[in-house]
Amino acid sequence: MKALILGSNGLVGSALVRKFKSNSPFDEVLASNRNSLDLFDLESVKQAILEIQPDYIINAAAKVGGILANNTYRANFILENLKININLLEGLIPFENIKLINLGSSCIYPLDAPNPIKEDYIMTGELEKTNSPYAMAKLTAIELGNAIKQQYGHNIVNLMPTNLYGPNDNFSDKESHVIPGLMGRLHKAKIENNKNFEVWGTGTPLREFLYVDDLANAISFIIENNINDELINIGSNKEISIQNLVSILIKTVEFEGDVFFNDEYPDGNPRKLLDSTKIFDYGWKPNISIEEGLLKTYEWYIKSID
Repeated sequence: MKALILGSNGLVGSALVRKFKSNSPFDEVLASNRNSLDLFDLESVKQAILEIQPDYIINAAAKVGGILANNTYRANFILENLKININLLEGLIPFENIKLINLGSSCIYPLDAPNPIKEDYIMTGELEKTNSPYAMAKLTAIELGNAIKQQYGHNIVNLMPTNLYGPNDNFSDKESHVIPGLMGRLHKAKIENNKNFEVWGTGTPLREFLYVDDLANAISFIIENNINDELINIGSNKEISIQNLVSILIKTVEFEGDVFFNDEYPDGNPRKLLDSTKIFDYGWKPNISIEEGLLKTYEWYIKSID
């Protein structure tokens, strides 16, 4: 079999490349990034699919960011993610034998969805406002994929991972997700011998995190076991408050100053835990604890900035 990984330089894509190089169900793995394929151009996407004709396409390409970035660049997030997914799905229509694994996000679920959040809760309520444009783009990709599947017979699996972290994440101050953002700023505070460290928000929200290599293992498991469900949550089934997460990060980075929480910044959803019963019942489980995952991530980060 032949696989095409889109977004291969990103957090998820690079983890998939690592996974399939070491232990793969595929005979050939092609890694694509924005330099080798312009996903904003429909004709380029069509030509690439025609030339490569993979058995599987794994779509890990997306414009991503944390709460502040999502809320600030709202038009960019919906436009760029819509273009990527619409071009890929339209380009796939003539190739009903190509299987697609499409990566979504847990932010597709309603703000007030009961926890743990089941796949059935999709489109049953209002979205969390700070990242609703990104969520709408992901929801559109799911709806379009399902429509193509029903009309043309394609095999499309949409995966909704929980909050991911790991090597090759975005560690910038204001555009990153919570773990790389905190880790990068804590490291900087440590190097500069700062006495105080500010955390955005109250620290009370509960979050679920998954080390990205566990997601790569889940995707490989789904392929190897020919799992074809339209929508599958991928989570760790473990919650942690932002305050407790910060405590683990402080130990990991070895920051010795004081920490305070700035409640002028938004918290986002107060609680978000995915119900991953479906994938767990198939036989997959995550292997990497939050402590181990944070240490692996920090070790990679230190090497990346040397």
